[in-house]
Amino acid sequence: MNYEILGSTGIRVSRLCFGSLTLGPLQANLSLAEGADLIRYALERGVNFIDTAKLYDNYAYIKKALQGWNQPVVIASKSYDYTAEGMKKSLETARLALDRDYIDIFMLHEQESEQTLEGHRPALEYLCEAKVSGKVCAIGVSTHTVNVVKAAAESDVIEIIHPIVNMRGLGLLDGTLPQLMDALEYAYVRGKGIYGMKALGGGNLIPQAQQALEFAFKVPCLHSVAIGCKVKEELDFNLCILEEINPPESLVSKLKAVPRQLYIEEWCQGCGACVERCPFGLLEIRAGKAVLIGEQCMFCSYCAAACPQFAIKVI
Repeated sequence: MNYEILGSTGIRVSRLCFGSLTLGPLQANLSLAEGADLIRYALERGVNFIDTAKLYDNYAYIKKALQGWNQPVVIASKSYDYTAEGMKKSLETARLALDRDYIDIFMLHEQESEQTLEGHRPALEYLCEAKVSGKVCAIGVSTHTVNVVKAAAESDVIEIIHPIVNMRGLGLLDGTLPQLMDALEYAYVRGKGIYGMKALGGGNLIPQAQQALEFAFKVPCLHSVAIGCKVKEELDFNLCILEEINPPESLVSKLKAVPRQLYIEEWCQGCGACVERCPFGLLEIRAGKAVLIGEQCMFCSYCAAACPQFAIKVI
């Protein structure tokens, strides 16, 4: 396993970060034992970096996986809270649920603009206080926008940036992929710790998984890349690509047999763009939200590419 220091923070992390959203109740909904076993397997393979969030509701998996583990593990969590009191409660919940004195990285979740950042200033100021008191080691933001990457790069407070980065720019809410790369390079030069998300475009790039992961791991300003998985074979595949090993055909065959499903997030606004784009006529709007109406989905991801909210994923 290769490790990097996250910018100027001094925090040492594995180049592969375990993205925990996939295994939890919002997506694959593995049992506590299954989820903890998967995380523990990642730790045994050299992964020392776990990404989670208040929204994911999966702290119990991580706590169980870490029981009896005596090597350092870096945990990054995040919250949508915009008030100081709300952020304090979120941080304390994380510390208690994970049984840790401090959280290595705590972030403002999915910041959309400079205005959004300004609106979260009380929460950000609380995280600064928490850092002084030793409850947080580094402060960050996650985002799907170029503008927030630029704003975070200029900030004297934000140390970690967790941006969406994939080879097709899926889920990027503003700007272009080249513009994002320029912003990330600037943030890197400014000493920010940067770890990417959605390298597989929310599962929509699974048919081109090797190419997509090679792209993400070769972005020079990404210290780490958070990738979700729900079975050990997916983790093995990710590590093969990271280590520049051609995945054995037996592993590829096992991955092809892993069941997939189209997942539509709760924040879908029912705009209908996916319905118009689906070549098989398998989507429609019901009660203001897109729903899959058949069992013949080919996971072509045309619908996801058409979604302006990045609300459609393949898990």
